[in-house]
Amino acid sequence: MSNKPYLIDAIVGNGRMLGSLGRTGRLYRLWWPHIDHPQHVDAIRTGIRLSGADSAATWFDDAADGWEHRIAYEPGTNIVRTEASRNGFPLSVLQRDFSLPEGDVHVRHYTFTNETAGEVSFRFVWYSSFHVNESPLYNTTTFREDADAIVHFHKRSFFAVSGANVCAEFQCGSAWEAAVRGELNGNAIDMRPDGAMAWDLKLKGGESATLPVYIAAGTTMPEALLRLAETKERPVSQWLEATRIYWHSELRGARPCPGGDRALAELYERSVLMFKLMSDSQTGSLLAAPEADESFSRCGGYSFCWGRDAAFITTALDRTGLTEASRRFYEWTLSAQEADGSWQQRHYHDGSLAPSWGLQIDEGGSIVWGMWQHYAATGDESFARRMWPTVAKGAAFLAGFVDPDTGLPKPSVDLWEERDAEHTYSAAAVSAGLRAASSFARLMGDDDSAAAWERMADRIAEAIENDCWNEAEGSFYRGLHLKVGREEYERAVARGAEGGVEHTAKGYPVYRLKYDPTVDISLLGVSTPFGVLPPEHDYMRRQADAIERKLTSPVVGGIKRYENDPYIGGNPWILTTLWLAHYRTEIGQYEEARKLLRWAIDHRTETGLLPEQVDKASGAPAWIVPLTWSHAMFVLAVDKLAAAGELAEVGETSRAGYPADA
Repeated sequence: MSNKPYLIDAIVGNGRMLGSLGRTGRLYRLWWPHIDHPQHVDAIRTGIRLSGADSAATWFDDAADGWEHRIAYEPGTNIVRTEASRNGFPLSVLQRDFSLPEGDVHVRHYTFTNETAGEVSFRFVWYSSFHVNESPLYNTTTFREDADAIVHFHKRSFFAVSGANVCAEFQCGSAWEAAVRGELNGNAIDMRPDGAMAWDLKLKGGESATLPVYIAAGTTMPEALLRLAETKERPVSQWLEATRIYWHSELRGARPCPGGDRALAELYERSVLMFKLMSDSQTGSLLAAPEADESFSRCGGYSFCWGRDAAFITTALDRTGLTEASRRFYEWTLSAQEADGSWQQRHYHDGSLAPSWGLQIDEGGSIVWGMWQHYAATGDESFARRMWPTVAKGAAFLAGFVDPDTGLPKPSVDLWEERDAEHTYSAAAVSAGLRAASSFARLMGDDDSAAAWERMADRIAEAIENDCWNEAEGSFYRGLHLKVGREEYERAVARGAEGGVEHTAKGYPVYRLKYDPTVDISLLGVSTPFGVLPPEHDYMRRQADAIERKLTSPVVGGIKRYENDPYIGGNPWILTTLWLAHYRTEIGQYEEARKLLRWAIDHRTETGLLPEQVDKASGAPAWIVPLTWSHAMFVLAVDKLAAAGELAEVGETSRAGYPADA
């Protein structure tokens, strides 16, 4: 039906449902019953056809044909409001999108207003195409007279769509052209994935009318229809108010923003609310980001859980007082741990292994480190006892993965998932994980394991300090024993680089360069957050300066991931910029930290969400919106400055929302 944009502007949901919208209010994607998989929407379109007009319907969820839009969250909620108006057109539309807090129902609440003095009759046209369970094949679309609903279904996923008013016409299958004409043929069942409905309305001059459309999900036809019927029993105003109350209550359950100005407080509040949408209510797993590239045309996908991202996210959750979400995540990690004690690169929310590039040893180190951070924040001994067998298995795997010759973890994939080496960041994560495991062991009375893991952590730390420092660059090497292709290896060796060739058990050659000298933001991880070296260490000060000197984006500012980063054009990232802010705060460079924090605030989206990246030329949001890790790094930056008593006003621009009762 239509191409979906990579960039989206808002998300809505309830922990079981997750929807993503563009700034025109178009609902591009809807995930259920988990927020990571599967996604069901092919296309949903909404339009108006004026009565007596020979022209086709005009689609008010599109910026074409002169429609102008304004989108924002209602303050203190995950309710999205979109206003649509068109110069010279008699009607304006206010659309609210929200998911019921405790039900598998998404609500699209439309208010039509006659902006003229005369009477206007019109037809509201709804078109929906569902690729249920992400399959374009073997869908069925049927109209149920008893429910006045179109139902899209495939296997055990059913979506019943209906308005609060009885529709005037409907059509199942081959419905787009008919929807454009605003004339539907009444076909009641089809094995094509699309359908349409239309409602007739009449408004006097200045009058408004509301029409909610409900999307109710279920694992059977009766379940979806019952859920729809129960929702329609109450007026939409009650559902709207109940949803507002729910989100306000969730905010009150979190720690308030510790200071700063309005822009900072707005983004802090939005981060807390966004965290709730990214936490799977059934499993406790945490979503990296809503998927925006289903065909993997530019990346390897985002709608998964990474243990590394989650360790930062849970630390932020604990700082905001959302400790229950952190605890539930670590409960979930038990289902994702391999029999050998490792955690692989990323997972679906049901704990199953997601598509992978291979072991990233920093994932396991980060998870064990994060578990101890959660215990330190809560003092929950029952949590520690529950985690202890998992921690012990994880630590044993980490300790067994250390190269006895180098004292560093053996080669694995780096945190950016692009190269294979003995990475300095990964080594820091493993050292921190082993130190955390040692703390758990002492708490559990296992002093022998505690001492062994502490010694191993110390050995890794010594190897990082003694063997990974590149004095010529004033930076750590990003890694040792970097795997490269044969041609790159031969060119580097010809220029004088050190290297060697290994062979696999099957005799395949593996070419490795001794050093990877690239300056990378992740090298701050040696001290921040993993504490292998203190932030005041001369190496760390010089490392931070090298990062700022080499990775600051020249036009729009912000910090890139690493030198000559090719991903999505080599833009500055929000989380990398805030990572440097964390470090600057830790060494008392508060004004520098506030400037970096201000940059992040100023590059949030129109709706107050943080993207992964910022376009290096225009400063506009780039690639994934929102990235949960970006919001976590923001919350941690705020927390660090507040703890130092240095959270002065740092925001310059406000993205004020609509008043809740507008």
